[in-house]
Amino acid sequence: MAVDRVATFRSFIAKKPDDPFPRYGLAMELRTRGDLEGSAAAFDELIAAFPDYVPSYLMSGGVLSELGRRDDAIARYRRGIEVAARKGDLHAKGELESALASLEESAS
Repeated sequence: MAVDRVATFRSFIAKKPDDPFPRYGLAMELRTRGDLEGSAAAFDELIAAFPDYVPSYLMSGGVLSELGRRDDAIARYRRGIEVAARKGDLHAKGELESALASLEESAS
């Protein structure tokens, strides 16, 4: 019998609501399954609950971009750049800046 990873992540979230990682795992699992709307909603919930969880910004911006929500993706990347800078995560900041530049270039 296959393990339902979505149910597993939801169970982890219920057990540890103060841990951002299971929410991130859920959003990524939904993206992997092709449920981009569900993934975007899970990332929105993650960022609302844990606005300083830097990894969520790059992946959620990508999901928003895949959904054709370009302006939302740009805003998400920009917010992520601010959070990463404040947290001193220069690697993530650079990745977010690169993703933002690519998205902005694709429109011109």
